[in-house]
Amino acid sequence: MSRGTAANHRALKTTNERVGVNAVEKRSVTIRGHRTSYSLEKPFYEDLVAIAAARKLTLAALVAEVDETRPRDTNLSSALRLHVLEWAKRETSS
Repeated sequence: MSRGTAANHRALKTTNERVGVNAVEKRSVTIRGHRTSYSLEKPFYEDLVAIAAARKLTLAALVAEVDETRPRDTNLSSALRLHVLEWAKRETSS
């Protein structure tokens, strides 16, 4: 990493910490008999857990449902974030 790039990275990290941006955490799950992983920021993960609880599903079952219905050109992590966003939009419009 060049000095300029390193300085930009430190500045971005400081900005992210100041505005409360969380680090991405990688998690593993078994879906239909095969292991896969996804990466989510803590707020998305917490909301996903809450959605699963509200729907009386295990987290693995919810992830499998999102995986099954996502477009094949969308990665699982992005599909999970979009699912949380869509859930939040429905909740606020109710």
